[in-house]
Amino acid sequence: MFETMIEKLKNGPKKLVFTEGTDPRILEAGSRLKQEKIIEPLLLGDPKEIQDASKKYGFSVNGIEIINPADYPEIDTMVAKMVELRKGKMNESECREALKKSNYFGTMLVKLGYAYGLLGGATYSTADTVRPALQLIKTKPGNKIVSSCFIMHRAAEKGDEKYVMGDCAINLDPSEDELVEIAIETAKTAKIFSVEPKVAMLSYSTLGSGKGESVDKVRNAAAKLKSMDLDFPVEGEIQFDAAFCPEVAKTKAPNSPVAGQANTFVFPDISAGNIGYKIAQRLGNFEAIGPIMQGLNAPINDLSRGCNADEVYKMAIVTASLR
Repeated sequence: MFETMIEKLKNGPKKLVFTEGTDPRILEAGSRLKQEKIIEPLLLGDPKEIQDASKKYGFSVNGIEIINPADYPEIDTMVAKMVELRKGKMNESECREALKKSNYFGTMLVKLGYAYGLLGGATYSTADTVRPALQLIKTKPGNKIVSSCFIMHRAAEKGDEKYVMGDCAINLDPSEDELVEIAIETAKTAKIFSVEPKVAMLSYSTLGSGKGESVDKVRNAAAKLKSMDLDFPVEGEIQFDAAFCPEVAKTKAPNSPVAGQANTFVFPDISAGNIGYKIAQRLGNFEAIGPIMQGLNAPINDLSRGCNADEVYKMAIVTASLR
């Protein structure tokens, strides 16, 4: 699934910040990405500690750039820029203290254009990766929120199966307007992975079969999407079986351009999304690639603290492929 992405990246490897430079999973993935000439890793941390860790775990960091936030020569310039960005919410002393932490420091490297994107979270929490991104990178013009999605991938005899699910990790209970934004951003991400999105706005109701505030929210979001000039079809509110199974779609939504063939699923809230993707992952043996953060001005992504080196490798490729 990653072959096309890798070939494009090899034509011009992008610099990607890794906030946890001594972590063995980061070292293994970074070494592999550098050796395969896919990405230019930039490791944050004390150079001696990173070198010692690389020897301990047996991964080469030869040719990989290492920056230590503790003695960065351009720190005064970085502090001044961060004070400007925070606009009275953080003073110079507070910004200087924050930049001692690799999550803030790495995010500022991206903001200043020194690196294309950032991948963190091997030891940081999701909040510790998202917060600096929201404060410094901020959302793209026209976007009000940051959202996320997972690419669900499973190898099959007749070709790889790929589905997209959002938002499963960031927004707890999105409003109908936020669901609209999530759907649009998730469809954009789907296209990066060569999935032509057919978007299902999921609910426990299909086209009026059920009632409730959650149903109304999803129905209204779907109606707003259908009124827009989009380059992908949308259906909703719709139950998962009607969205996914052609047999069920014939009964529940016979005239829908999406029902029975949806490949991009937008959940009504984080509970449904988180449960849904994990059921697919564990019972369906799908690989869950993500969460992929959407709506930011630059590619910033968060790792699971339980990730392995292969997941770091893949998420780095994903991050460098986002635009």
